[in-house]
Amino acid sequence: MRPGGDGEEGGSNVESKIQPILLLADSQLLFWRHEGDLFLSRIREMLDRDQPRAAYVGASNGDQPEFYMLFQGAMEGAGIDVCRMIPSEPEAEDLDFLASADLILLAGGDPWRGWQVMQQNGLLEKVVERYYAGALLIGVSAGAAQLGLYGLKERDGKPVGKFEAFKLVPYLIDVHDEPEWPRMHLALGKIQESLRGLGIPTGGGALVHPDLTVEPLRHPLTEFHLDDEGEVVQALLFPTGEGEVAVVDEDADENRRGPLIPEIVH
Repeated sequence: MRPGGDGEEGGSNVESKIQPILLLADSQLLFWRHEGDLFLSRIREMLDRDQPRAAYVGASNGDQPEFYMLFQGAMEGAGIDVCRMIPSEPEAEDLDFLASADLILLAGGDPWRGWQVMQQNGLLEKVVERYYAGALLIGVSAGAAQLGLYGLKERDGKPVGKFEAFKLVPYLIDVHDEPEWPRMHLALGKIQESLRGLGIPTGGGALVHPDLTVEPLRHPLTEFHLDDEGEVVQALLFPTGEGEVAVVDEDADENRRGPLIPEIVH
């Protein structure tokens, strides 16, 4: 039993279980049904506690209540009724809840703004501690980017700098910028490091397993890296079925144009 499971919470002799990390371009997958089954039901099955606790961190969007209500609705649909927003200025009871949360969602918004807030209020360390104690992390849009190697600072929609992020996922993450992914191309060109990027299209997601294999969800992902000449190379990662890892199309046109994903079904 890991920390936060039934029985005593915490304790040095309690074994923890590293969970997958769920990266979402937006909130669509929180309500998506595949062949009649709610996708979040699969996430709920990964949580051991009979009444799991779900924490929402809205630092990146200024704790806007309507987005927390959306989160609550998604969690309730999956059978998770114990939810709490962890505000940008948390009280002791908020931190206590976070310390026992089975699921933590990092909300969308401005990734740099949210990172600064979590740095100032101490949530960065607490989220990482909870992850290694067995909590399942979900990043939506900006939250997904924050779980990767770097977050991007932007001006007029273009990356002008980077900041070191959680580094729990070994990619530079970008979302809903398909089909040409200009931010990713610019960012990789500016960073000029030996790293890979992962583009998550609108309505799509990625489940990053503890062994760091990537499972595309609903729509193909785009993986990026720099070749020896410093040019951006990209390949498609296709969904292959629930629980299966990505299939990489290494022969994908490096300069592909046009839609990379099928029409979204709401």
